[in-house]
Amino acid sequence: MCSSLSSALSPSAVVTRLRAAGCVFAEDEADLLISAAQSPDALASMVERRVVGLPLEHVIGWAEFYGLRIAVDAGVFVPRRRTEFLVAEAAALARPGAVVVDLCCGSGALGAALATAVEGAELHAADIDPAAVRCARRNVGAVGGQVYEGDLYEPLPTALRGRVDVLLANTPYVPTEEIGLLPAEARIHEARVALDGGTDGLDVQRRVAAAASQWLAPGGHLLVETSERQAPVTVETFAGNGLIPRVVASDELYATVVVGTRPAGSPHTPE
Repeated sequence: MCSSLSSALSPSAVVTRLRAAGCVFAEDEADLLISAAQSPDALASMVERRVVGLPLEHVIGWAEFYGLRIAVDAGVFVPRRRTEFLVAEAAALARPGAVVVDLCCGSGALGAALATAVEGAELHAADIDPAAVRCARRNVGAVGGQVYEGDLYEPLPTALRGRVDVLLANTPYVPTEEIGLLPAEARIHEARVALDGGTDGLDVQRRVAAAASQWLAPGGHLLVETSERQAPVTVETFAGNGLIPRVVASDELYATVVVGTRPAGSPHTPE
């Protein structure tokens, strides 16, 4: 099948097949697929995987994020462009040499991007999904960071307690009953654990916020991405856990981020 297809897959043929499959940016995707393919048969196979619905990033094996090429393995959450806003906000808060933790790290895109932007950053990342951890070790390791497998803070070195300057947590925030409304690319091909935030979408955020003050340095910051609709509840959650919250948003990227700062003079929160 591939051999017969490959002879027909000129650049214009690739564009035509992608457009027929509903790919909005068919020309751009065709360029990426053609440049990534090692042979005509490989191109045919990649086009087939794309037209049946696999995310482009899973097909070519990487995503562009914050100016970096981030490896993205099959089944791993694809970093969204809107999340670049979270990284930019974190970069504005981070000093050189900052201790950075990327929780629910997925591919490790956020941590890798922030470590690239902040001189001398000490990066640690964690995820509960073994496939995500394997992928993140490639991206985070490339910038000198460490990745741990486990649930939220559980696998982190205890020496990080009270030392974290910037805590990134791109937690899942889609309410369970809305998972079925997601595009098929996400719903079928990304890990459910990276999408499902529980009844109101904020279950994981609550758990992150509840323990954040144990890990943040005085004056340290927790940043999470959420929706405009959910942000007021996230603000209440942060405040209820001793953090000073504020909301920042990007109309261009349709992104909402809540930043929670541990007061500079606050004592450690007991476990």
